[in-house]
Amino acid sequence: VTRFSHDVAFGSCRTMCFCTLNLQDLGVSIPRPLGNGPSRFIPEKEILQVSKVDPRVQSIFEDAFAALGRLDNISLVMGFHPQYLESFLRTQHYLLQMDGPLSLHYRHYIGIMAAARHQCSYLVNLHVNDFLQVGGDPKWLNGLDGAPQKLQALGELNKILAHRPWLLTKAHIEHLLKAEEHSWSLAELIHAVVLLTHYHSLASFTFGCGITPEIHSDGGHTFRPVSLSQYCVCDIANGNGHGNDLEERRGSHQVSGEVEVLIERMKQLQECRDEEEASQEEMATRFEREKTESMLVATAEDEECVQSRDVSRHFEDPSYGYKDFSRRGEHVPTFRVQDYSWEDHGYSLVNRLYPDVGQLLDEKFQMAYNLTYNTMAMHKDVDTSMLRRAIWNYIHCMFGIRYDDYDYGEINQLLDRSFKVYIKTMVCSPEKTTKRMYESFWRQFQHSEKVHVNLLLMEARMQAELLYALRAITCYMT
Repeated sequence: VTRFSHDVAFGSCRTMCFCTLNLQDLGVSIPRPLGNGPSRFIPEKEILQVSKVDPRVQSIFEDAFAALGRLDNISLVMGFHPQYLESFLRTQHYLLQMDGPLSLHYRHYIGIMAAARHQCSYLVNLHVNDFLQVGGDPKWLNGLDGAPQKLQALGELNKILAHRPWLLTKAHIEHLLKAEEHSWSLAELIHAVVLLTHYHSLASFTFGCGITPEIHSDGGHTFRPVSLSQYCVCDIANGNGHGNDLEERRGSHQVSGEVEVLIERMKQLQECRDEEEASQEEMATRFEREKTESMLVATAEDEECVQSRDVSRHFEDPSYGYKDFSRRGEHVPTFRVQDYSWEDHGYSLVNRLYPDVGQLLDEKFQMAYNLTYNTMAMHKDVDTSMLRRAIWNYIHCMFGIRYDDYDYGEINQLLDRSFKVYIKTMVCSPEKTTKRMYESFWRQFQHSEKVHVNLLLMEARMQAELLYALRAITCYMT
């Protein structure tokens, strides 16, 4: 099983060469992968090494393959953090395959709708196949107008949650729950909301880590011959043709001391915390300042994006996207976590209407937020809790969500501009994320640490969307 799952994930170099030569002699066109492994950003050898040295990761991969009949590239990259991967796969399996309010084909179609909002053809293609496998009507895939009215009505909620969740009101919820023969039940709506937020945030992770399509998927292979004659097909497929090591070492040398500066700042901030505490008025002012500054952080330019198949037929109003809170004088009230939080309100609402899912989501949020190896790059025995909290709270700040007990002045001390650009792009417009942006922040850190950052961003975004949706549902219920 171990050897089999390994070959499925990465292919056997020797077998590949042997089969290629024989089939080519017969005039058969041989597909080859377009990418160099599961990620455009992370060397394949590093991803492969994880499952070799950690039996737990290998076991998780085998279980995932047994359950789904595949091992996707998202799981392979998440394998850097096996504790989180277990929680993620358990939650996703429950949402898609276990008993729940929605039928199986509805679940996959909602996944398609959600991923399409961010033009994530990787996830769209994945769920198109799953949708058809569980008996979904192929006509629905021609466009949203070919799907049932009930699903079409979900389009507005999908659009607002993906791009401007602060605009969601109980009127949107009422529209779905009181649509006569096309009405949603509360339980169905909770299931749909969890799926929408799951796939919006997973699209962020997919783009943020440069996930590439598997060789059997659309956009994952080509029949054109390899143009680099000095390399075997296996070398290209396994990422051995790269010559970037010298460039990476130069970049690392240029930012020498980056990690030490960050560690020193955390120590200084901790000392300031211990010496004096800012007043509530000052804390509120710092939040508003940070929220305003986050609007000035630009996202990547469109021309740098990886082109993908048009998936806009799966949703309405493709021009609708992320807008900053105060654009053209628009004012959005601050969402105070003290008034409505996941722990005190959202968790129990989800668990009541969709049993066990609140618990699964809570475990996943906690796993991402608390995950630590007490390391930063080459440094050990480092308490990273302050940094993790700054990242999480900055994302929520961009969505207008405020924690009264947090000093938002810490964010500018710990997150530099290049990191903020990456965060904002990956969370708000993930389809614009580029390799250059990925490489420009935390130059001295390991790829596994950058994947950890992406897990934090993904879960913080999902929780932010959920808070707005669940608050609107609670307002409708009361």
